[in-house]
Amino acid sequence: MIPTIKVCGLTREEDVRDCLAAGVYWLGINLYSPSPRSVSLIRARELCAIIPVGQRVLVDVAPDINKLHSYVDAGFDRFQLHFPMNLPQETLSAWSDFLGFENLWLAPKLPPGEPFPDRLLDHAQTIVLDAYSRDAFGGTGKIGNWSLFQNLKATHSETNWILAGGLNPENISDAVDQTGAAFLDLNSGIEVAPGIKDVSLLRKALGALVRG
Repeated sequence: MIPTIKVCGLTREEDVRDCLAAGVYWLGINLYSPSPRSVSLIRARELCAIIPVGQRVLVDVAPDINKLHSYVDAGFDRFQLHFPMNLPQETLSAWSDFLGFENLWLAPKLPPGEPFPDRLLDHAQTIVLDAYSRDAFGGTGKIGNWSLFQNLKATHSETNWILAGGLNPENISDAVDQTGAAFLDLNSGIEVAPGIKDVSLLRKALGALVRG
C-alpha cells in the first residue's frame, strides 16, 4: 500500500496545485513566524481557499488558544502543533478539548535518548515524529529516528504515526521499508529553497514509493 503523503511548508499557489495534481492529500501551511517557511494568517487564508476542505493542515509551535481560534476561522481542518517537552499538561488538554482528539496532530520535540511520553496519546489520534534539532522545530532536513518510529508504531497501533524529517526521493523508499510508515511528511527534501517546492522532486519521491 502506498503511504498517505503530506507536503508541509507550502507558500505558493502553484505548489499547492502541483501537490494536488500529483496526488498529495494533506497540505501543510506554517504560521510559526521564526520559520523560513512561515506565512501570514492573511496569506494562509488565500492558500486555504485553493485547498479542498478536509485537507488543510495548520502548522505552528505551542500556540495559545486565541491563535487556535483564528486558525479554525481561517479554514484549517487539522492542527499540527509542535512543542517542547516541558509544555504543561494543562496546555495539551486545552488543545485537545478545543480542537478535538481526531483533529489534533501532536509533534513533540523529543531529544535523542529520551523515552517517548505515552501520556501524549491521551490527547491526540495522530503523532508526528520529526527529527530533533536543538534550535528549530522541524524543517531542518535532518533524518528522523526511524527505529524509534518503527517501535512506537508497532507498540501503539491504534495511533496514527506520521514519519517526518529529511525525507527525499533518494531515501523515501528505504524509510518506508525500515519503519512500515503509512503516512509520510515531505518538506525540505522536495525544495529548491525554503517554502519553494520542486514538482520534479515531488514526482520523483512519489515515483520511488510506487516502484518500492
